[in-house]
Amino acid sequence: MAMTAGPDGLGTRLRHVLETLDGDVARFLADIGLEGYRPRYSPVVRALLARGPLAIRDLAAEMRVTHSAASQTVAQMSRAGLVTLEPGADARQRIVSLTAKTRELLPLIEAEWAATTEAAETLEAELPYSLRALLDAIVEALDRKPFRERIGETEAARKLR
Repeated sequence: MAMTAGPDGLGTRLRHVLETLDGDVARFLADIGLEGYRPRYSPVVRALLARGPLAIRDLAAEMRVTHSAASQTVAQMSRAGLVTLEPGADARQRIVSLTAKTRELLPLIEAEWAATTEAAETLEAELPYSLRALLDAIVEALDRKPFRERIGETEAARKLR
């Protein structure tokens, strides 16, 4: 697989798969009456259900995303009335909590999670190898050595110096 920026590049393929999956999940959410609830909200809801109210920094760590990504998602959810933001221990910290509206939607949200999980399992059964295991292996490999470092070690990168 080529590691280029072109149409066959790794990043392009990964984005295409993610956009396809997220788009179909979003359409299913609308089908079941959760119009406006985006797939990217589910990790926030799951984390807050499991751990209770969290600072955005802790929420980002729980979700394994950047603070900026978590903050953007939380802002969208706040505008949609799905979470509240309150001041934390210091002025810079904001604590995220689920709203009553989100708690009322939980039966639908949880039903979607179950359906999506089942659909992911059927998709994975069609593949020649476990997608989850492959993704876990990629994360572990990148934890051992970040992609930036790997790029820097290439012959092509050495020519740029």
